[in-house]
Order: sequence, then C-alpha cells, then structure tokens
Amino acid sequence: MSKENKQGKIHPLSLLAQEAYQAFADMGFEIALGPELESEWYNFDVLNVAKDHPARDMQDTFWIKGKPGSVLRTHCTSVSAREIEKAGREGRIPSAFISLGKIFRNEATDATHEMQFFHIDGCMIGSIEDGISLANLKGVLTKFFQKMLGENTDIEFRPSFFPFTEPSIEVFAKFQGKWLEMGGSGVIHPGVLRSCGLDPKKVQGFAFGLGFDRIAMVKWGIPDVRLFYQGDLRLNQFN
Repeated sequence: MSKENKQGKIHPLSLLAQEAYQAFADMGFEIALGPELESEWYNFDVLNVAKDHPARDMQDTFWIKGKPGSVLRTHCTSVSAREIEKAGREGRIPSAFISLGKIFRNEATDATHEMQFFHIDGCMIGSIEDGISLANLKGVLTKFFQKMLGENTDIEFRPSFFPFTEPSIEVFAKFQGKWLEMGGSGVIHPGVLRSCGLDPKKVQGFAFGLGFDRIAMVKWGIPDVRLFYQGDLRLNQFN
C-alpha cells in the first residue's frame, strides 16, 4: 500500500512571527538577538530588579545548577538591555529594535500560562531632543496591535508598575468578551539607562514586552496556550 505524501505546514507562531517582524520593520525597528541562557546581570540587575524581588525566587526563575549567576531568561527584555548598551557604545542613537524568542518561567500552567512561551520585546531610545515619550509608545503599540489583530481590535492601556520603566503601563486586548493582559511597557527607568552606560539626562526612550502566544490566541480565538506546544494538528487550519 502506497503512503500518501503530505506537505508539512509552518507552525502558526512562526507565521505570526513573520507578520510581527514586518510590522515593526515598517516602523523602523531592527531585529535583535540574544541568548536564552542569560546572566543574572542582564536578566535582573541591569533592569533595576532588586536582589530581594520575588521574580528572582526559585518559584519564578530557573537557575542553572553548577553555573552561579546563570538563568534561563525570564523575558526578552534582557536582549533590549544588551542592545541599549551596544547602541550607546557604538554611538547608534537614536535607535529602535525588537527581539522575539522563547522565555522560561517556573510557574503553574493553565489556559493562559506556560512554563515556556514566546515573548516579543522592543525598545526605542534617542536624545532628549528627540522627545521619545509615552505617547510615542502608545502610538507604536496601537499600530502594531491593529496590524496584527485588525483595525477594530479593542486595546486598553492601564497604569502599572515595573522596576525597569517609569511611568509604566500594561496593555490589554479584548479576548472572548474579557480583557486579557498582553504585556507591560513604559518609559525606560533612568537607572536602567545608567546601568547600560548612558546618561539619562541626555538619553530617554521607551520599552515594551508582550506575550506573543497571547497575541496568537486573540488573533485566532485559540482557547488554550498549551495547544501551541502539543502538536495539535487542528492548528494547521491557520496556514
């Protein structure tokens, strides 16, 4: 009996990544890459996360046995920190970049949470004279979500707190009749700029970090984030 040859299909998250890269490229962002096995410095210290912050605890972070000070990155914001530092060192200011990749958090899984998922992080920096502000951040994120999810997508910004931004805002999108948190953002904290070797009196900017899997859930109405990692062939319908 002959076997029917079936052509493989691209995973929905890979398809969405191509759309996301293009959306940000159209706004002038470069693509940045960084390691998944990260140092405590770039994952926490440079981002103004205090030594006693709960995120450093074992229940939130995967620490590497036998490698003191090494973690599986908990966000792609570590890539942004590396790029801010590099841009300042190379004199590439103003500059804007995004990174998209896997991150890892030691937490219980449910329909909207996983221990491993994808994160898209971005940053824009410039001189004080460039005037990069919270309004620019909201404009960029609104345009991105409209591009990814449709012009009529309901997006909401709410005040929040993050150690590496001040002021900080959370981004929500309507999903199955309820508001679903998509990620955090804000104006880069002066302490972060100093840790990256920049003078906050001369340079300012914004940063954001979004749950990429959740964007896919809203876009295609997928009810459970865990389906992306279980080889469920029903996801092929989005190709």
